[in-house]
Amino acid sequence: MEPPICTKCRAKPSVYHRAYSGERLCPDCFRESLKERVKRTINRFHMFEHGSRIAVGVSGGKDSLGLLRLLAEIEEETHGSDVVAVTIDEGIKGYRDEALRLVGEACSGLGVESVVLGFGDLFGTTMDDIASRERELSTCSYCGVLRRRALNEAAKSVGADRLATAHTLDDMAQSVLLNILRGDAGGMATIDPGGGSLEGFVRRVKPYCEVPERESALYAYLSGFEFQSLPCPYAEEAMRNDMRGFLNRMEAKRPGTMFVTFNTGLKMIPTLSKGEAMGHCRLCGEPTPGDTCRVCQLLGR
Repeated sequence: MEPPICTKCRAKPSVYHRAYSGERLCPDCFRESLKERVKRTINRFHMFEHGSRIAVGVSGGKDSLGLLRLLAEIEEETHGSDVVAVTIDEGIKGYRDEALRLVGEACSGLGVESVVLGFGDLFGTTMDDIASRERELSTCSYCGVLRRRALNEAAKSVGADRLATAHTLDDMAQSVLLNILRGDAGGMATIDPGGGSLEGFVRRVKPYCEVPERESALYAYLSGFEFQSLPCPYAEEAMRNDMRGFLNRMEAKRPGTMFVTFNTGLKMIPTLSKGEAMGHCRLCGEPTPGDTCRVCQLLGR
């Protein structure tokens, strides 16, 4: 039995069925539709300006490498912005080594500048060191805080005015439910795709926020680029994994659930004053709402 014809070009066999929209797409139409969705997302949330310098957080996985390729193509056609890849080396032997190779090869092929910044250089320690120590919190708790700081520092080091991360629709919907279950209303601000203006922080945007993870994976497969598929050896996101499983089951039964969850979360984002003044950490001098930043608290400075 032959596959159905693409509902967009009506000429080629389809390879993907978008249950939430009813579309059936051939490879070419799928890739073009994903690119158009990212462009609409960028415009919807006013992410870039003409001549922006965009630092793209690239880990070596399918999502970040796909976003890097799309942004390099989109910005060449539209805003004329500079795109530079920034990669964080957390110091995880074996796992991160492979990712750095893949990022380097991708950037070389795209003609994109690439910068690597390591935990060792910034914090004087690595995730392997942290994981080997006795501690109260999980390795993910440490890594999340340190990576956010490191990405911001990397973006500043290349003179970027935007920091683009490859959070997918799945990531955003999971974060909405996690914030609700934890009773963290303020944490809902982190799902703002357009970011905000806070002193000392490069504005962080999420152009992939309306791209389902399965479509990100299909884009990588159809585009034929190599990406890292091994999970982090220290991954311990038990509660997020629960949210992932729940949302995947709901999406299978009721297509569109993730879009509804994400858009509901957007309505719950607290109203924060743009350019809100912040204090500075008494130990490292970085911006923080309190006396000591979270990085210094975790590292015991």
